[in-house]
Amino acid sequence: MSSSSSVRRGIMSSISNAIPLKNGLSLWCPRSTSVNQISGPSSIVSTSSRRRFTVSASSFANENREFVIVGGGNAAGYAARTFVEHGLADGRLCIVSKEAYAPYERPALTKGYLFPLDKKPARLPGFHTCVGSGGERQTPDWYKEKGIEMLYEDPMEGIDIEKQTVRTNSGKLLKYGSLIIATGCTASRFPDKIGGNLPGVHYIRDVADANSLISSLEKAKKVVVVGGGYIGMEVAAAAVGWKLDTTIIFPEDHLMTRLFTPSLAQKYEQLYQDYGVRFVKGASIKNLEAGSDGRVAGVKLENGSTIEADTVVVGIGAKPAIGPFERVGLSSAVGGIQVDGQFRTSVPGIFAIGDVAAFPLKIYNRIARVEHVDHARRSAHHCVKSLVTAHTATYDYLPYFYSRVFEYEGSQRKVWWQFFGDNVGETVEVGNFDPKVATFWIDSGKLKGVFLESGSPEEFQLLPKLARSQPSIDKAKLEKASSVEEALEIAKASLQG
Repeated sequence: MSSSSSVRRGIMSSISNAIPLKNGLSLWCPRSTSVNQISGPSSIVSTSSRRRFTVSASSFANENREFVIVGGGNAAGYAARTFVEHGLADGRLCIVSKEAYAPYERPALTKGYLFPLDKKPARLPGFHTCVGSGGERQTPDWYKEKGIEMLYEDPMEGIDIEKQTVRTNSGKLLKYGSLIIATGCTASRFPDKIGGNLPGVHYIRDVADANSLISSLEKAKKVVVVGGGYIGMEVAAAAVGWKLDTTIIFPEDHLMTRLFTPSLAQKYEQLYQDYGVRFVKGASIKNLEAGSDGRVAGVKLENGSTIEADTVVVGIGAKPAIGPFERVGLSSAVGGIQVDGQFRTSVPGIFAIGDVAAFPLKIYNRIARVEHVDHARRSAHHCVKSLVTAHTATYDYLPYFYSRVFEYEGSQRKVWWQFFGDNVGETVEVGNFDPKVATFWIDSGKLKGVFLESGSPEEFQLLPKLARSQPSIDKAKLEKASSVEEALEIAKASLQG
């Protein structure tokens, strides 16, 4: 059915005066580059990753001078937990954040947070890190109790690598022994000249963004969502809950082209259409138009047509927030900051984790940059464990993506899918989406990736085992499976082969 090249084809061709849109899975992995072809771990770090220093505490704004984390997102919260677990947080850790809130589980912003106000929407402190993985809720008081210094709404502005100091926006000078960069990503935006900053145009990366969108949804009648990836699908599902006229626009020929096969996408598109959502596919946007009140009033396409909208949500991808870190060493292949298997950069004592890290994806022998909460959590834990103990194992990550939509009260159909592995090779789809559907990616006779919608807990637990083992599997036998359950049993049996 779908080949590797078709699954990963470019977002859209460059079109004169048109705005290219980027959406879908955020797993940047160039096929042609192996770990051994890149300045990898052996050349990144050859000296100790931890450095000590002696300095008067009064010389700097941070009292906790040994460890500094730049960025207050999910990865920072999980890193803080790992420092606490090793007894190295109290009086020794400082977190520099641009947000007014303690780290939280960011996926909630496009899921439960956007639920209609009468359907029990998620709100802080309910989803502070680390509740997403079943851990303790780390509220602002938690950081105080653990002796962790938090600098809110004061992002890092510059770094002096030789002096081991970072400077914040307010002018604070912070000394570090070990620095962890966890700055994540920023939303890709439309230029101002085509209306990208008009009132009523929204981008979602933080709580403030989500609050602003909710204010618009409360008054909205016609919503246009730009982008057919995660953000597009999740925001459109929330808009349905608000009973709003909803349209999704994207340049590709189907939803989630980075992962979904055309057949799989058609099933989800039909579900959305059943909810009243309209799709405009293969579209290039010329500009966003303003009404007489100065707010966004429509989306004008390159073909000359205009789609009315009083609220526009743009979900066209994100860019790693590399800021002033060029000297630390960037990845030309996947963007972000180049690190080794312990998340060490080319500069001793400086690490990078989460969305911003370009790391060796060991299982597939290539460099990757993964924008996903699961990687943010795991990379934070692995990095800190490597930093504070004798742990030297290479990070061994298995790509994992999921989405949950239409989960609010009164929804006709709650949707929850998971994918593990690599979407390469040929595909076999089993099931009719009532409620289950599964897709298996098979390359050279081996099972490389597996997707499942509406599985049981036991079935979902099987997926990473299959993807990591990459067992040989009988494609013809899988194609003859009469149900998802039967197909999964065939795949499970292949593990014994």
